[in-house]
Amino acid sequence: MPDTGADQSPRRFAPGWPLWLFTLGFLPILLALGFWQLDRAEQKRELQTRMEQRREAPPLALEDISTTRDPAWRRLQLTGQFDPGYIWLLDNRTRNGQAGVEVLQLFHAHPGDQPLIINRGWLPWPDRRHLPGVPTAAGLLQLEAEVVAEAEPGFRLRGASTQGWPRLITQLDPAVLAGHLDLDPPPLIARLQPGSAAALRLEWPALSMSPSKHTGYAVQWFTMAAALLALFFWAGYHRPVSGGNNNNDEHD
Repeated sequence: MPDTGADQSPRRFAPGWPLWLFTLGFLPILLALGFWQLDRAEQKRELQTRMEQRREAPPLALEDISTTRDPAWRRLQLTGQFDPGYIWLLDNRTRNGQAGVEVLQLFHAHPGDQPLIINRGWLPWPDRRHLPGVPTAAGLLQLEAEVVAEAEPGFRLRGASTQGWPRLITQLDPAVLAGHLDLDPPPLIARLQPGSAAALRLEWPALSMSPSKHTGYAVQWFTMAAALLALFFWAGYHRPVSGGNNNNDEHD
């Protein structure tokens, strides 16, 4: 009788060295990126907590903030006047899709005329052939402001695209601003809070990326790592290739 039983060889795990190299090369990278995003999410949560705590604290006077080790996001109560001769226009700032600039102006705080740079808020800039007009803020003013963290994205200034005043700038770097003023050390940079005199349109943007977004990116990296492992095992298990049974079965 002919042998009707098919050759059912067991599957064996034999991915081959190219698949080993590919998996071992990319899997650690995907996992590292996932854990890095989780770490960034935790850092952002800690930053948000610190910002909220400092914003809920009573405002400080300038002489008190100067002795604070980490003044970022501290609230300030200021009395003084703006210097009309030193105004920067921070370019490439949009609100609701409309192009504009943020107006930064030198502020002399009393007593002692300690200089600060105050971000007064946003102005539209519809016609780029001409710099936008900046409303004046004259006289002795009382302000409430918030100290800006130096490393915060969007608040590092590296150069000026125009000379003279007002000066158009593209990025924030306190050292560059101090060079424009011939000041050492660089002055604090703060931004006005709602209700302050001389405030323009504020609506300060939130953190560049929320903790939940970092967590979402981590899930994506871990999902890609899991998919790579699944592909590795799927491709590694295969039937051994067997030759075809082309010979006729012998009969008794």
